Amino acid sequence: MALCRVLPARGEVMYSGTPVVCLEPSCVAVFRDELARLFPDAARAKRLAKQTFTLAEYLERIDWQPPAAGSGPRARVLVHGHCHQKAVLGMQSELKLLAAAGFEVDAPDSGCCGMAGSFCFKPEHYAASRQVGESVLVPAVRRATP
Repeated sequence: MALCRVLPARGEVMYSGTPVVCLEPSCVAVFRDELARLFPDAARAKRLAKQTFTLAEYLERIDWQPPAAGSGPRARVLVHGHCHQKAVLGMQSELKLLAAAGFEVDAPDSGCCGMAGSFCFKPEHYAASRQVGESVLVPAVRRATP
């Protein structure tokens, strides 16, 4: 759907106050960041931005508590969030939910994974993609316990 059609198409949702929950962080960024910048004077864009959430943000907003991960020792999880999400939205809600479930969370400051979009699929980008991944993320995965 073209951006110029998003605001009129979502009018009913916006004015009813219905939260817009997106599973794909790039979609959240479109509604919360990019659309508002493209149409800075549009009240609808501002309203949609305020009503758009990642799933974890929405669950946090409604005070949902995840079930316990288990009764034994805390399981350790290695988290690498969506690069776009880390850069534009943040991962705080996702990390809080994992911790609330009882996980010991390790989220290395890895920045980009080197596999964004079609970048890593092009042979001419392979070496650069590997180098980016090897800077932080891949060594963290190698060190992680099964």
